[in-house]
Amino acid sequence: MSWRDNLPAVRGRILKDEALAPFTWFRVGGPADVLFLPEDEDDLVTFLKGLDENVPILPLGVGSNTLVRDGGVEGVVIRLGKAFGKVEPRGESRIYAGAATLDAVLAREAAKAGIAGLEFYRGVPGSIGGASVMNAGCYGSETKDVLIEAYAVTRAGERVTFSNAQMGFTYRKSARAAEGGLIFTGALFQGRPDDPAAIQARMEEITARRETTQPIREKTGGSTFKNPPGHSSWKLVDAAGWRGKLFGGAMFSPLHANFLINTGEASAADLEGLGEAVRADVKAKLGVDLEWEIKRVGRPKAG
Repeated sequence: MSWRDNLPAVRGRILKDEALAPFTWFRVGGPADVLFLPEDEDDLVTFLKGLDENVPILPLGVGSNTLVRDGGVEGVVIRLGKAFGKVEPRGESRIYAGAATLDAVLAREAAKAGIAGLEFYRGVPGSIGGASVMNAGCYGSETKDVLIEAYAVTRAGERVTFSNAQMGFTYRKSARAAEGGLIFTGALFQGRPDDPAAIQARMEEITARRETTQPIREKTGGSTFKNPPGHSSWKLVDAAGWRGKLFGGAMFSPLHANFLINTGEASAADLEGLGEAVRADVKAKLGVDLEWEIKRVGRPKAG
């Protein structure tokens, strides 16, 4: 009997061989062996406690910064839904957000509550779970600057809380999250009091800036490569001659050369292949190593 025939009883949905492309912004990728959509945190805990400990798990947020390979994902992909999308001001300019909350929604709700300091999230694609995992940020601010503590469930189904210091934040990374085996369920943030109208005005400036400098309406995953020390990745990609150059159905955006785009017909292999070709070319021509910021998961397609 396969492990897939002996899954824990849950209140949420369990889907086998479910295509993951619709769950990612690139709109590519193969199926998950199992996709689990928990009803709530208790349901998630129950599932993890009852799941064979040898079965790998992969948390998937809104898929804004994830490239799923064409062969799909081994084990269980866990995607948090509506129950994990609550946003709640907690007084003293603090605000809680569930892991499934879109970053832009947190910024909006903080503004309504007169909580400043989280405006930058208006320019970050993705959700709070992903922001906690990768220390997401833009325009000079990062998650590490505002997070008080993050909440997660372990692979064994235990609820845990991590302080900002325990998260081990560095540029686009959390050492705690990198250890694996954690499903982040929410986080508490610290802002500062300000007039909601003033906060909203700053957010509108961020929105306008994004719309004129980034291909936000394309099938993209946001910034493809981390900025190497002393460099901007987009300038390196541009200097190597890859801005707007097609590679199968993939290319780096003519608008922003660090945004990898599915032009409509790309496979995951096209997208990853282009990224690797650019990395090699930038290294050869400019002597700089580019490191992926986009998370690539799953198996290559057989053959």
